Amino acid sequence: MQRLSPALRQDNVPEDLISLIKTILAATKEISFRVSQAHLGGLMGSTLDENIQGEIQKKLDVVANELFKDIVLESGFVKAISSEEEDTSVAGNPVGKYLVSFDPLDGSSNIDINSLIGTIFSIHKAPEDMDPSNPDMFKQSGDHQVCAGYVLYGPATMLVMTTGKGTHFYVLDRTHGGYLLVHRNVQVPTDTQEFAINMSNQRFWQEPMKNYIKDLIDGDTGPRGKNFNMRWIAAMVGDIHRVLCRGGLFTYPTDSKNPEQPNKLRLMYEANPMSFLIEQAGGLAMTSKGRIMDIEPTSIHQRVEVIMGSKNEVEACLTYYK
Repeated sequence: MQRLSPALRQDNVPEDLISLIKTILAATKEISFRVSQAHLGGLMGSTLDENIQGEIQKKLDVVANELFKDIVLESGFVKAISSEEEDTSVAGNPVGKYLVSFDPLDGSSNIDINSLIGTIFSIHKAPEDMDPSNPDMFKQSGDHQVCAGYVLYGPATMLVMTTGKGTHFYVLDRTHGGYLLVHRNVQVPTDTQEFAINMSNQRFWQEPMKNYIKDLIDGDTGPRGKNFNMRWIAAMVGDIHRVLCRGGLFTYPTDSKNPEQPNKLRLMYEANPMSFLIEQAGGLAMTSKGRIMDIEPTSIHQRVEVIMGSKNEVEACLTYYK
């Protein structure tokens, strides 16, 4: 099995970007350890604080955010970072070449039940002519990402990453402390009979999504003429990992549950990096109006609807919106 650095050099990744990626992964190894020890270290449960998203923070959310932020900023490779848990971007090295956006602990509602959670990250090049404290640096479309990935803290700690040369799987080998390449150029099957959606929001969906899901549930007696299974982990890292492993469709559609906040997932910390991974694996990553990575961000905490996964099924879903 190939180690991380040689695998990245095989894809002609610049040495400074390799160094930044290794720094990010050092943070994820520490987070992985803290997750595994949370029950023993008093890190279970919630704090009394809300983050900028209006969500009550878990204790592990706070720990993971501080670990990731401190390790990445101290590296000197980044001009600034932005996090789902921070009110605004945080300045780093004024001459740093890169920007890092991250969700330190995706799926934190799963922490207390010992289910799947993970860290999502996205890397852009930093504009040279902007102040490191200016969050407008992060207003770049997903197409400008130079690297994206997530680390899944499951039975194995797995890294899924792309630098634009395919999507690859790595596993943390705890015998020597490094990530080893286990699957190069993962491909999402074109067709699927699985979908992932939060059915509890069904009454709030727009009519096209209601009609699409109804036809899936109707199975081989409905217009689709085949049976579908629903899977829902309640952590985007887990649901997207399943799609990358065996195909499927993952969607968090626009809904009317909160008219002031019709979309759930964050463009910069969740939708863009996952879109990069899915597209590099041959899948599609869309909203009902177009491609996710074409979106020009208006703020670092912008939210979008998400429809991504197996190419033919995403296209089938989108026909309901036409």
